[in-house]
Amino acid sequence: MTLAQWWGAALGLVLGVGLLLVHAGLPLTRRIDLVARIEPYLDRPPTRSRLLRLDDRRTWGLADLLSPLARRGATALDGVLGGRESVRSRLQRAGLAPDVEGFRVQQVVWGLAAAAAAAGLGSILWWTRGASVVALAVLVGCAFLGGAVLRDHLLSRAAARRERLILAEFPAIAELLALSVTAGEGTVQALERVARLSSGELAGELQLCLAEARTGASLPEALQALRQRTGLGPIVRFVDGLVVAIQRGTPLGEVLRAQAADAREAARQALIEEGGKREITMMVPVVFLVLPVTVLFAVYPGVTMLRIAL
Repeated sequence: MTLAQWWGAALGLVLGVGLLLVHAGLPLTRRIDLVARIEPYLDRPPTRSRLLRLDDRRTWGLADLLSPLARRGATALDGVLGGRESVRSRLQRAGLAPDVEGFRVQQVVWGLAAAAAAAGLGSILWWTRGASVVALAVLVGCAFLGGAVLRDHLLSRAAARRERLILAEFPAIAELLALSVTAGEGTVQALERVARLSSGELAGELQLCLAEARTGASLPEALQALRQRTGLGPIVRFVDGLVVAIQRGTPLGEVLRAQAADAREAARQALIEEGGKREITMMVPVVFLVLPVTVLFAVYPGVTMLRIAL
């Protein structure tokens, strides 16, 4: 195909897509959502004068025009990928709002950015080397999927990083709670004191639990929500001990100290395992870089002397 034919095919494709969009936006074919059905039956406030609405004037931008398309793309991506519960769980573990639709929109944006970069690179290759259009289309599609998967991978890394921080803070928080409870304070007062004097991810979770308890939920229910948000083994045992102590009035100081000791032992075992993995990794530069250079320095002078003798 010649260049004129390619341009004609591209313009025809643009025209077809435009006609499909116009047909999809017609009132007869447009899907009516729930808000449009309910709005005529709601009581509306009286319309304000335009003179009073001068300060409420809003400027529309590109984001307002692209947000409906991004939401539709997020819905389609969610239907393809699935795993809403997994995404919601990882968002909670990462300390973010469990907004799956918002995360899907972020994935769509990341995918479009990667696809735009791939399209720009493909256009350069097409103009300079005459690359295949089919290969460029496959490259753009793979770039879109790669951008979406990269955003999902970053979410998993953020959740794992926050879990490591929580596990690192847990022994100190447990010992502070044990000290407060042993000193004579109740469980709720000890939690408030430790949450007020501490800082970090686990302290923030305790503050959130206390805030939920102040707004109407019982403290055991708030602690159970903390258990569901984290899902870590030491935190689950910690929450179970607190709930039992609150509901039955059992002593909590020794239990918290034992949990803190177990958490420190688990952290020590994790450090030992990580050290073993790093030791194996450090053997790679030793075997492939240091050892060949050492052998070269040891053998090269002897080889040189043999050449001179011969």
